[in-house]
Amino acid sequence: MDKTDLWFIFSGDRMLVKDEGDSGIDSPTEKPEALGLTASFVMETGDLNGSRCFAADVGREAEAPEGMAFRDLRGMLGDIGEGLFAVAGRAKQIVGWNRNHRFCGRCGTRTGPGPTELSKECPNCGMVYYPRLSPAAIMLITRGDEILLARSPHFPPGMYSTLAGFVEPGESVEQTVAREVEEEVGLEIQNPKYFGSQPWPFPDSLMIGFTAEYAGGELRFEPEEIEDAGWFHVEVLPDLPPKLSIARALIDGYVESKTRL
Repeated sequence: MDKTDLWFIFSGDRMLVKDEGDSGIDSPTEKPEALGLTASFVMETGDLNGSRCFAADVGREAEAPEGMAFRDLRGMLGDIGEGLFAVAGRAKQIVGWNRNHRFCGRCGTRTGPGPTELSKECPNCGMVYYPRLSPAAIMLITRGDEILLARSPHFPPGMYSTLAGFVEPGESVEQTVAREVEEEVGLEIQNPKYFGSQPWPFPDSLMIGFTAEYAGGELRFEPEEIEDAGWFHVEVLPDLPPKLSIARALIDGYVESKTRL
């Protein structure tokens, strides 16, 4: 039996999904025009379980068809499967790249197709634009049976997570880990170890995960950026990020390593 296509249709940063109540997230299988929507951009972005996947941009003023809704992808993290999230995140980033590079940032000329499928080229100055990725370090700081967690003012009530920050020009990711921890909470770290990475389409990050050990210092932080931070025993933890996130994978991995001893 032929697989049906899957469409990841975006209005701004919100993605169109079937309104299935509590039964999960389901992307439409119809083209935008079949749903009464006008797409300014369409691109095939891969496949999921044998179904071809397409990204489409229908503009910020688009209204969802009956039985469907435009929802924020970040808000669906607790409802969406890992495979669907990966494809939806890729579609979101490609739609954003197309939207943000309609004009050349060097000379202002409208861009056209580039030398590869995922590229745009300025016909005036020759500048080529590829989808942008912003590398960011995300780190779990440990101290024996304790882990350092913090909360940002924009987190859901009660939720704590790991520290994170963007890599700056001229830095290695290991240097970013040390700098961010010192800047955000005033601590020194040692033995940074690579954990893994995750594409994070909010809006275009590549999260590069590390663990590191506490080496010294007293907690201090700016409330405007970090609302609270503290050491938590692995057996007494606050509300944590969704399981799809690398932040949660960092936490769960360390907790499991300590509690199985």
